[in-house]
Amino acid sequence: MTYLSQRLANYVTDELVPKPIAAGKLTRVVGLTLEAIGCSAPVGSLCQVETLDGLIEAEVVGFSGDKLYLMPSERLSGVLPGARVIPMTQAQGIPVGMELLGRVIDGVGKPLDGLGDIMSPDHVKFGSARINPLAREPIRHPMDVGVRAINAMITVGKGQRMGLFAGSGVGKSVLLGMMTRGSSADVVVVGLIGERGREVKEFIDDILGDEGRARSVVVAAPADASPLMRLKGCETALTVAEYFRDQGLNVLLLMDSLTRFAQAQREIALAIGEPPATKGYPPSVFAKLPALVERAGNGNQGQGQGGITAFFTVLTEGDDLQDPIADAARAILDGHIVLSRELADAGHFPAIDVAKSISRVMPMVTSDEHQMLARAIKQAYSLYQENKDLITIGAYSRGSDPRIDQAINIKPRLDHFLQQPMKESVNYENSLSQLAGLAQEFVNGGQRA
Repeated sequence: MTYLSQRLANYVTDELVPKPIAAGKLTRVVGLTLEAIGCSAPVGSLCQVETLDGLIEAEVVGFSGDKLYLMPSERLSGVLPGARVIPMTQAQGIPVGMELLGRVIDGVGKPLDGLGDIMSPDHVKFGSARINPLAREPIRHPMDVGVRAINAMITVGKGQRMGLFAGSGVGKSVLLGMMTRGSSADVVVVGLIGERGREVKEFIDDILGDEGRARSVVVAAPADASPLMRLKGCETALTVAEYFRDQGLNVLLLMDSLTRFAQAQREIALAIGEPPATKGYPPSVFAKLPALVERAGNGNQGQGQGGITAFFTVLTEGDDLQDPIADAARAILDGHIVLSRELADAGHFPAIDVAKSISRVMPMVTSDEHQMLARAIKQAYSLYQENKDLITIGAYSRGSDPRIDQAINIKPRLDHFLQQPMKESVNYENSLSQLAGLAQEFVNGGQRA
């Protein structure tokens, strides 16, 4: 027998013939990480761990020699030394289909809303096939999100990935709810990752409402969920959005928040011994962020796929826009919307700072006239903000600069234009019409035409 035929025979014997799955045992628990020996399983696969309360699931997140590092997907209790660890042969995946609309699921696709099991014949596994960037449908059409300030001043394109940068308590969740109700998307997927449990219920019942929930899928992994469950919550939201995109639908993905995803990955990485790098974040965090974000966007050109227009919220701790996660997110997203605490404190909602916000695909999805009008209004807004202190204390005298005079005259109308009640929705056409009227008033020196 030749060497090649011997190798082939060994391959058939070793690889194609099923082998019995050997159970291992726990040797150590460090923080949230379990260490097991005596079993073999690839990174990313699931195992069952015996506890006094029954079997719990854990995912293989790393290994060292013959030791496996496991991260439980639920609260860890009742674990004993030497407990059995049983590798699972194959995960079924998460249920997908139109049956998901109106439902609330956890990070691994299990229902949380008490409406029974999700009776869908289709299941998909985590991690879809990567789309060649040259095969993606280009962004050519504007996306109506129902918010006047965004439609007119920071126009979003179908298939764009935007960041929503804000500190705590400035109206991120309310703005997401407004976009959910007012969007022109066929399906809305909302990921509530790392939020307080009270806020999850409030978002679903009060902010989202019955109208928004009817065409939405909510994935919730609150703050008390394990780091693995929070990580899986983001992946589940993307997986569900990808399924609807592959059916040719226009999907709006709202992920709140990307920062919680990064923090969950940091907890897991530090637990298995990865060294910290930038402000305590290990390198794997900055590798996983673009891998997650790049899954959104338009589908494969010529295959009848739809697109995923995504908004990822980024929590800027202490309103620091130079936070490592905020800085990394700005570099991989197609634009960002900044919510200002100063505007929120003044009762200006949504608290969008149009001077610091930008949509990088706006020139591709809007007309030259639209861009010119938005630019003129943004310049007036910025000019007023630059001279705000002088105007407030009375140090500026009228007539010194005609441009500043125009900005002062237009300021009350501009504030009214940028504000919008939570329950109100303004479509794209009306937003442009009102922008044109505001620009004409600005040209007339603050006087209505």
